[in-house]
Amino acid sequence: MPADPAVSDPAGAHPAGVDPAGAHPAGAGPARHAGPARSPAFAASPVLAEIEALAERLAAARAAVGRVILGQEAVVDQTLITLLSGGHALLVGLPGLGKSRLVETLAVVLGLAARRIQFTPDLMPPDITGSEVLDEAAGRRAFRFVPGPVFCQLLMADEINRASPRTQSALLQAMQERRVSVGGTDHALPAPFHVLATQNPIEQEGTYPLPEAQLDRFLLQIDVGYPALGAERAMLLATTGAVEAAAEPVLDPEGLLAAQRLLRLVPVGEAVLEAILALVRGARPETAADEVVTRHVAWGPGPRAAQALMLACRARALLDGRLAPSLDDVAALARPALRHRMAVSFAARAEGITAEAVIDRLVERVG
Repeated sequence: MPADPAVSDPAGAHPAGVDPAGAHPAGAGPARHAGPARSPAFAASPVLAEIEALAERLAAARAAVGRVILGQEAVVDQTLITLLSGGHALLVGLPGLGKSRLVETLAVVLGLAARRIQFTPDLMPPDITGSEVLDEAAGRRAFRFVPGPVFCQLLMADEINRASPRTQSALLQAMQERRVSVGGTDHALPAPFHVLATQNPIEQEGTYPLPEAQLDRFLLQIDVGYPALGAERAMLLATTGAVEAAAEPVLDPEGLLAAQRLLRLVPVGEAVLEAILALVRGARPETAADEVVTRHVAWGPGPRAAQALMLACRARALLDGRLAPSLDDVAALARPALRHRMAVSFAARAEGITAEAVIDRLVERVG
């Protein structure tokens, strides 16, 4: 995932879109729920109008997805946050919880060209990236590259942990550099390019754990659980009748790319920035001040985790119709952004201590 560039605040006063005051406008709620104060220059800037218009389009996209995907509001929001941030998401959950349908619905709502790869133990890297074939025309022989299914805008990597590590590694370059190298030649992927991978719980048979380098390339790990009783009842009635709700397009690829660029202009308060740094650095045994982390965490999140959390907090604020992220956004996205980027020791697992429990403890200390 690319680093967050040093973008100036729309008011032109502070680097990296950071407002040092972190104050809230008059009449707003507590500082924890509010973003940075709006300067007169920012309030009058055309960027503000663009951000407000983007928030309306995102609300329409969320509503369009919600008409098809019932009972998974948090999952839908976190997936939209991932795409708006320009990243990839790992959807973890048991079969039959609507992960595949979610990806299909998002492709339609966002107007993205989608492909699906069913990962199996016998899948090979060329089945993903493509390969060179020997062509013979006009008495000449030459190799021609045949693109694989990775050449799309939204790739669904279904049950990604059922493929061998060798096959999983075929996505490493594509997810980070948005290109693939075959036969010594680089081939650029379409823009935007996103991977939404589904994963069965690792305890099931026939699965391989994802390598740490690949896990780090997912902006968020989104856990998909069972819906609530009311939502499951509504889902049952909606999906077994004569007419089933269909997704409708709201955005297009150009609109999504413009939204991703505009997201980086959203100002971030100093309190939010410091909370992100404290949370990420506090989860590393080398820099942690908490004895629980130093004793029980085997390895912690790297700088890419802070980048992911910064972008995701901005995206969550826009999705909620707010013009700047708050500490609540940091707390809400701490688990999805960090749990796949750290691991607890064997002794900690034996004592029942999980990465989620460590993250929750750090969030309480930071908040």
